[in-house]
Amino acid sequence: MSPVATTAKAHSEPSQLINPFYSPSVGDDGDATYPHAQLKPFFPDVTWEPLAELTVEDRGLHADPLKKSLLGAATRVKNLTPVIGTELEGIDLRQLTPQQKDELALLVAERGVVFLRDQNIDIHQQLDLARHFGPLHKHATTPIPKNGLEEVHVVYNDASRRPEPSAFSKLELWHSDVTYEIQPPSTTSLKLLTGPEVGGDTLWSSGYALYSSLSPGFQKYLEGLTALHSAVAQAEGARSAGLTVRRKEIETIHPVVRVHPATGWKSVYVNPGFTRRIVGVPKAESDAILSFLFHQISENPDHQVRFKWETNSIAFWDNRVVTHSATFDFWPATRHALRATPHGERPLSVQEYEEKTGKVAKDRQIEIWRQQGVDVNGLHNGANGLQKKRGYND
Repeated sequence: MSPVATTAKAHSEPSQLINPFYSPSVGDDGDATYPHAQLKPFFPDVTWEPLAELTVEDRGLHADPLKKSLLGAATRVKNLTPVIGTELEGIDLRQLTPQQKDELALLVAERGVVFLRDQNIDIHQQLDLARHFGPLHKHATTPIPKNGLEEVHVVYNDASRRPEPSAFSKLELWHSDVTYEIQPPSTTSLKLLTGPEVGGDTLWSSGYALYSSLSPGFQKYLEGLTALHSAVAQAEGARSAGLTVRRKEIETIHPVVRVHPATGWKSVYVNPGFTRRIVGVPKAESDAILSFLFHQISENPDHQVRFKWETNSIAFWDNRVVTHSATFDFWPATRHALRATPHGERPLSVQEYEEKTGKVAKDRQIEIWRQQGVDVNGLHNGANGLQKKRGYND
């Protein structure tokens, strides 16, 4: 979602500030020569029925664990940080085989977000690829393109709307997409059509790494908790901007720690954008837990990767295990991107995952260290490492 300053009425006097995270931009500079004019934002005045629960099977479950077909076709595979972010070179997304698509799903699940540049895939091809990962989500409040593709989420900012920093904090901008849905998104893609020469980067933060950074006792405590995720503020923001809410807003309870079906790894699953409270604990306790987790998401650079977009860059991220946020440092330049958003499964807690699959859910960092030959029996936990004290060398 693209935070920008809006007003109480979509096209009238700027008398009331609306939180721009929840009120999508209705701006358009009116440039008739813009090459992607039919993909500019449009807000249809229609209503949709509530979403029904869907059958979804993660495609990563069908992938070769070594991902030989996908990685073998790449000319370069570059991990950007130890815990999150991989860039692939030499891959044309239009030419992927079904096997390679499954392996891409697994790679995204493992690395959180995968980047490819110089991709000539158009929006119809992007949607077709996204459908391989699951049925597509239609957003109830944010814009679709003017050409009427309802399954496309448009990210658009130009000179006609300047970001209003007094209306939101940077922490609030961190989110995982539409986590209030019964089946929130899985392998999501965003392609940049137009971007600034400098600025407009996106950051992602790993929920796997956040889980691994916690003490064993706190990990266990969080595994037993659930949290309320709400669409109410987003719907109210759209109405305040004079826009139609196309599907009635909902609130849904999800586990605070969920397990990815393909990796079996545990991930913290809360976000500042949509998570409102921990269920069944005193408010002060809920506030303290969420504040701590939200600050870890937004402030811990060890868990993050930052991507500098170029025209025709595309990112695939797994909304089940990462949160993300954009930088809004590029006004008055134009930034225009298109998102395709497959539904995932209903989030499963650690207990639900283990009962359903008969498998033991794992700590990602411990599993990676095992693969690297580290004696994990000598570790205190996934975050603190060896029990002897040590420092930094920067």
